[in-house]
Amino acid sequence: MQPRCAVAGACDAMTSRPAAKRGMSIINDANIAHTLWEAADQAGERPAVIERGHILTYRELRARAAAVARQLVSLGTHPGDRIAILIERGVSAIAAYFGVLATGGIAVIIHERLRPRQIEHLLAQSGAAVLLSTDVMLRSQPRPIESNTRIVAVETGHRRSDRAPFLRIASDHAQIIFTSGSTGLAKGVTFTHDNLRRGAETVVSYLGLSDDDRIASLLPLSSVYGLNQLLCAVTSRATLVVERSTLAARVASTLREQAVTVLAAVPPLWLQLMRTPAFTNAPLPALRIAQNAGGHLPVSTVQLLRRTQPEARLFLQYGLTETFRSTFLSPDEVDRHPDSIGRAVPGAEILVLRDDSTPCDAGEVGQLVHRGPTVAAGYWNDAEATERIFRPNPLRPAEAPSTERVVFSGDLVRRDAAGLLYFVGRGDRMIKTLGHRVAPDEVADVLLESGEVLEAVVAGEADALRGERVVAYVRLAPAGSLAKLEGFCRQELPRHMQPCRYEVRTCLPRLGGGKYDLGALQDATSA
Repeated sequence: MQPRCAVAGACDAMTSRPAAKRGMSIINDANIAHTLWEAADQAGERPAVIERGHILTYRELRARAAAVARQLVSLGTHPGDRIAILIERGVSAIAAYFGVLATGGIAVIIHERLRPRQIEHLLAQSGAAVLLSTDVMLRSQPRPIESNTRIVAVETGHRRSDRAPFLRIASDHAQIIFTSGSTGLAKGVTFTHDNLRRGAETVVSYLGLSDDDRIASLLPLSSVYGLNQLLCAVTSRATLVVERSTLAARVASTLREQAVTVLAAVPPLWLQLMRTPAFTNAPLPALRIAQNAGGHLPVSTVQLLRRTQPEARLFLQYGLTETFRSTFLSPDEVDRHPDSIGRAVPGAEILVLRDDSTPCDAGEVGQLVHRGPTVAAGYWNDAEATERIFRPNPLRPAEAPSTERVVFSGDLVRRDAAGLLYFVGRGDRMIKTLGHRVAPDEVADVLLESGEVLEAVVAGEADALRGERVVAYVRLAPAGSLAKLEGFCRQELPRHMQPCRYEVRTCLPRLGGGKYDLGALQDATSA
């Protein structure tokens, strides 16, 4: 590959804009990487990331990101190339992310716990030119990654650079976020630079974040929720505190030791924290904001959280990968309406529509439809799915552009007379477990590929800690082994996609149309 633009100055010349001085940002440029570059100019010596007690300043983080950008340019990558990142969440992953954006590349962050099967699929699906990883991460895989994508070790700490990011416009693609780390059914949601910027600015605004905050990073950067903690931190010049442990006691200790002020978690983690004395026995003195998203938080948990951390303002939120964040409930209303997901975030409008796309009355259940600047560009290389979910606004105001698209979520909600929204249920069969969305058919495909089963159906069941658990109903092959099936799944699937229980049946009932009768399977289990 030959670089289309070897140095930042040459890129500037191509745009007819004056070239930026080294280390200086171009304020009019829409590249989201400039958020970091500007933070380093304005708050250079403030801590940007704390990881395992080590502090990295904004100036140091920018230098590392610029070093990654220089490495990618030297490899011959071009603006618009997809660059995948498979790096343990922390400073190196963050530097790689902003380094990719700085080159004008499209970032594809891969969850660090995925196995080669899922990684290979995401590389192929995105058409990634390069996979940035580390020797440690690659050696931890159960087998080598087989892909046409060029795999290179990231350089973040050796060669430093202060080159300015490549110029981008607001509608240029910046990132692909896959809705599930999976095999054949994963969809990549494509975000523009403007989507990322507006998403962060929206959340910073209604949470009231500032440069005095310390924001916990507990969730994968490959998800919009986890990514938003990073983007919000950089946007507000706050400090991101990285904790990779999944043990609630360790998380609670880090929150207290590092004086974390902003905590975002998903329901399974909240449920674990509510059972952890280090979190519940005494309020965290610095904690001022607690957030829930990624699933419904039981009312009993909301009430317990309010009792154990009374000084923390609790934001109950609802969001979609396709829109970043859609609604939030003001902390002032949580005690009165602990089962509500609130109202639309600033700058967005939430419609509740019937099947014929007419608006529902108060109290009537309908589909949640999101309108606003964080609506993503669509699904990567999937025109059919994009057309189905990202549709013209059926209630478009006269002043709205004719090209406006809204997201039909597939989720069912109702709105009360006061305008508060309440989540009713999901319109599809996606399993929400441990903060991840898992497609049942994807897991079933792996079960069938094992050769140990003749038939397989996968479904979700309610689980107090996980949200839902993955359950597999299988009919074994004549020489099939359940033990071998479980071993195959441990090798081929990440933990959150592995079935928690296997139900072996002599037959799997079907409906008249040939589909599996999931209701009959689950009824037989309960009987």
